[in-house]
Amino acid sequence: MPSYVRAGALPHKRHIQFRRPDGGLYAEELFSTKGFESVYSLLYHLRPPTATLEVRPWQRAVEPLVANDPLRNRHFKTQTLSGGGDAIAARRTILGNADVTIAVADADRPMTAFYRNTGGDELIFVHRGAGTIETPFGDLAYRAHDYLVIPTGTTYRVLPSSATRMLVYASSGSVTIPRKYRNEFGQLEEHAPYYERDFRVPVLKAPVDAPGEYEVLVTNGGRSAVYVVQNHPCDVIGWDGYCYPYAFNLDEFAPITGKLHQPPPAHAVFEAPGAAFCAFVPRMFDYHPLAIPVPYNHSSVDCDEVLYYVSGNFMSRRGVEEGSITLHAAGAPHGPQPGAVESSLGKTSTDEIAVMIDTFAPLQIGSAGTACEEPSYFRSWIEVPAG
Repeated sequence: MPSYVRAGALPHKRHIQFRRPDGGLYAEELFSTKGFESVYSLLYHLRPPTATLEVRPWQRAVEPLVANDPLRNRHFKTQTLSGGGDAIAARRTILGNADVTIAVADADRPMTAFYRNTGGDELIFVHRGAGTIETPFGDLAYRAHDYLVIPTGTTYRVLPSSATRMLVYASSGSVTIPRKYRNEFGQLEEHAPYYERDFRVPVLKAPVDAPGEYEVLVTNGGRSAVYVVQNHPCDVIGWDGYCYPYAFNLDEFAPITGKLHQPPPAHAVFEAPGAAFCAFVPRMFDYHPLAIPVPYNHSSVDCDEVLYYVSGNFMSRRGVEEGSITLHAAGAPHGPQPGAVESSLGKTSTDEIAVMIDTFAPLQIGSAGTACEEPSYFRSWIEVPAG
């Protein structure tokens, strides 16, 4: 949550009478987290958001997860997965554990129903495409390389204006700005790789005054339902607070560089329970005269490392393409592949874009991951003798 925001018409005090022009009361909604103990917002609806006409089962397919067994590094070519649909129906789970699931979605049509995940925040990375996320807080326009933070319980639907490839992290908790970037008052510090003005918030539009029947797909920890509500979710006349969806584009990320190679925590963007999110963007390389630009060999002894490759020249990896996902598992060392170190020497910058998540509990593999795995990836560090 970057900062306090207010939009539209509001009463001068919370929890007091606030009347419509016809004399009726606007319906106040407290959108709160962690049992009233964390961030919240107050929304004022034309009519109560509680008016529910019907609740019926949502027969949502559950994608099973299997252990990374035998334990090894893996490569998933998600660009080879077929399918499409709206931004929810198109999700294909690649990896997951109790803290987070990682899915890709190729959304090629707008959502007709709304969606609400009350099991934790969602962090969506837009690889390519453009469109709008419609929410009670307003419309949040998105474009390629956007991170979209969707707080738990937010009702929304994705309306692409062009075919959209999304990487979706569904967390079991809150996605937040790393504590090391914030001062005691929550403001971003000078050493942070971004600033409050880099974040975009929804633009509140005129409230939708059209009682009828609107479907909302609701999910929470494996339990799901279809709610049919009487009032449009976007009938909000005004809101304020600290809890709302927002966007941040990687073009605004100011990478931290140094004399020698910087480890992944220097590239942190967000954090969540059991997970840390990093981004690698075009940047200058290390300036020591003997520096080795590519990452050193590394044993992830207590976390699984997952990279999604967006664009550019991934010089420490061979065989990966745009849309590839690599899993470097705890217990399986990884690093630059043969020839990468020597070929990197003398280079002064990189044009690669990739996003990463480290998880501190082992990841399991979804059926979509199994379907697009390149099974010999773990052998890609073998040096092949000349000739």
